[in-house]
Amino acid sequence: MRHNEIARIIVDTAFHIHKTLGPGLLESVYHEILKYELESIGLHVAKEVPIPVTWKQVTMELGFRADLIVEEKVIVEIKSLEKLNPVHSKQLLTYLKIADKRLGLLVNFGEQLIKNGIHRIVNQLEE
Repeated sequence: MRHNEIARIIVDTAFHIHKTLGPGLLESVYHEILKYELESIGLHVAKEVPIPVTWKQVTMELGFRADLIVEEKVIVEIKSLEKLNPVHSKQLLTYLKIADKRLGLLVNFGEQLIKNGIHRIVNQLEE
């Protein structure tokens, strides 16, 4: 399955969840429900995946964790905030770089309209 197809499924699922539950719940609630829904349609979803940092050939476990990684390709960071800050996009881009992934979705279930809360972040991998 390609990155864009996976992303479309994630976005559609997030829309459905938000439409049903609305904003205002804890991040952990949306996290678990999104994972459940994606797995129920047959996608492989890893939760709270450690992202180690390698510095000068030394790999360090520093506590960075991706909320979800879908099909080992797309990192999903879930928030439930009134408003995202620029640091949230930067964080996801950094996760993509150090995990060597191409595509990430930042999903803020705290937005009144979920379409305003979904941000696609692309890591321009070196060829």
